[in-house]
Amino acid sequence: MRVLVAMSGGVDSSVAAALLAADGHDVVGATLKLWGGPSDSGCCSVADVDDARRVAQQLGIAHHVLNLVDDFTDDVVVPYVASHAAGLTPNPCIECNRHIKFDRLLTRARRMGFDRLATGHHARVACEGGRYVLRRGADGAKDQSYVLSMLGQRELADVWFPVGHLTKAAVRAQASRLGLRTAAKPDSQDVCFIHGAEGRQGFLRRRLELHPAAVVDACTGTKLGEVEAVELVTVGQRRGITVAGERRYAVSVDVPGRRVEVAPLAQSLADRVVLEPSSMTWTDGALPDGARAIAQVSAHGRPVPCMLHVRRATGDGSAREVVCRFDEPQRPVAPGQTVALYHAADPDAVAGAGIVAPATAGRRR
Repeated sequence: MRVLVAMSGGVDSSVAAALLAADGHDVVGATLKLWGGPSDSGCCSVADVDDARRVAQQLGIAHHVLNLVDDFTDDVVVPYVASHAAGLTPNPCIECNRHIKFDRLLTRARRMGFDRLATGHHARVACEGGRYVLRRGADGAKDQSYVLSMLGQRELADVWFPVGHLTKAAVRAQASRLGLRTAAKPDSQDVCFIHGAEGRQGFLRRRLELHPAAVVDACTGTKLGEVEAVELVTVGQRRGITVAGERRYAVSVDVPGRRVEVAPLAQSLADRVVLEPSSMTWTDGALPDGARAIAQVSAHGRPVPCMLHVRRATGDGSAREVVCRFDEPQRPVAPGQTVALYHAADPDAVAGAGIVAPATAGRRR
C-alpha cells in the first residue's frame, strides 16, 4: 500500500514509518508546518523538521514539508484564544487532530493517491464485524485514544497507528536498534505552540486583554481574594487558590462578571456534566438514552463509569442536551473540555466524545 506517514520529528512517528517501510509498503513521510512563532521553536521547529527529514533519509523514503499554517491558525490557535476569553478551557491537541491531521492532511493524502495515513499515536484500530473500532494503545501510560476520540468510521477506515500495539519502551528500543536519531528524543509535554519563558499567560496576554477578578466563596458569596487574570483560571483548578490555609477549587469562572467561585473539595465535586449536542461525535453510531459508558475527562484521567441521558427537543426529536452522570462525584470538569466515552462492556473501545457545555457541570447536592 501507499502510506503517507505524518512525521513530527519524534520517536513514535519515526518508528511508525520504519515499521511500515520494513513491511514493504510504499512509504512517504510528511512533516506539517503549522506554527512559526517569534523564534520558530516549539511546534514544527526547524530541529523537528530536520529530525524527520534525516530519519526519512535513514529509512530511504521520500520526505515532504506541508504548510498548513493558515489552517492551524484559523482552526486551532484563534479558537484557543477565543475560548480563554470566554472562560472556557479548550483542548488544542484534540482540535488539531479534528481539523488538521485527520481532516486537512487526510483529505490531502486521499487526493494524492495514498491508501492510508499513518501517525505515531499510541492507539489501535481494529476491524471487527466489518466495522472499525478505535481502541486504547497497548501502553496504558502513553495511551492517546482520548485525543483521537472524535474519529468516526470514515477516518478510521483510512488511518493506521503502527506503534499502538507497542509500549513506549519497545518503541525506543526499536529506534535504538535501527540507529534512528530520535531514539532518545524526549516526548513533547506542553501545548505545542506555546513555548519558552512566556508560557500560556504571555502567549494570551499578547493576543487578548487579561483582567483581574474577585475570588468568592461559592456558598456564601463572601469575597476571599483576587486572581490576576480571570481568563487563565480553569474550572477544577486548585493551584494558586488557597484561603486561610485551606485549599479551594474553582467551580465557576465568570469572565464578564470578573468573578471566580471557589469551594473546598468536598463541596466542589460534580455529579454530572452536560455535553454540547452539536459537539458530539460517535465512532460507530450514537449511544442511546440510558446507556452505560466509561467517561474520561482528560488525556490521562481516570476512567469513570457513567450513564448517558439524552434529552430530546420537541418537534424534530434532535438531541437538546446530552447529560453524562457519573456513578461517583468527581472533581469539576471545565467547560470547553472534551469528555471521551468508552463502551461499558468493552472499556478499551472508544464510543464517542463531546465537549462540556458552558456553566453546566453539576455539583453534588
